[in-house]
Amino acid sequence: MKNRYLWLCAAVVMATLALTLALYAQLPARIPTHWNASGQIDGYGPRSYVFLHSAIMVGIMLLWTVLPALSPKRFSVDTFAATYWQICLIIVAMLGYIQCVLVWGAYSPAMPMNRALFGGLAIFMALLGNVMGKVRRNFWIGIRTPWTLASERVWYATHRFAAKSMVVCALLSLAGVLAGLSLALCLALLLAGPIVPAAYSLLIYKRLERNGTLET
Repeated sequence: MKNRYLWLCAAVVMATLALTLALYAQLPARIPTHWNASGQIDGYGPRSYVFLHSAIMVGIMLLWTVLPALSPKRFSVDTFAATYWQICLIIVAMLGYIQCVLVWGAYSPAMPMNRALFGGLAIFMALLGNVMGKVRRNFWIGIRTPWTLASERVWYATHRFAAKSMVVCALLSLAGVLAGLSLALCLALLLAGPIVPAAYSLLIYKRLERNGTLET
């Protein structure tokens, strides 16, 4: 399972690099690296900047390989190994998408960068939300608040809720991007997906605590 997902991640890295190298010689010596809320370029960097996300993608793959060995036994990722590696693939694919958008934006400056990035991030957030309900208690991924880590019941309830909120908020954010709504509103919707469940974890913890139904 691990090897299959690592091969898929490697395929994403190679495809991203292939597009980058195909256009690299045609990019200007200094390329846009940041856009403000209005979609105007407000930061530049050397052409080699386009390889930054490839390096991060490889780093994520290496990190994902090491983390299981560092997990305490009671918080092992082995209990949800398939989901753990699915999330690695989603994150690597998201970084690959960002790199491809940056490369294409440098190659074709007329591209609406902010909306392309926000739209893609919304799709990847929805994909993360889709598997969030399968994430078991661990120290590395998920809605990790003091209350979810302290109680397995709170963890499960929070992540079942997060699975819904992240998908719904991400799809609403994507709809806002496509409809041309304010990117600030789209960002607020996107962030609400994981933030609201974090607050919910406190509420559910206190409710179970009052009822004396928290596990020991």
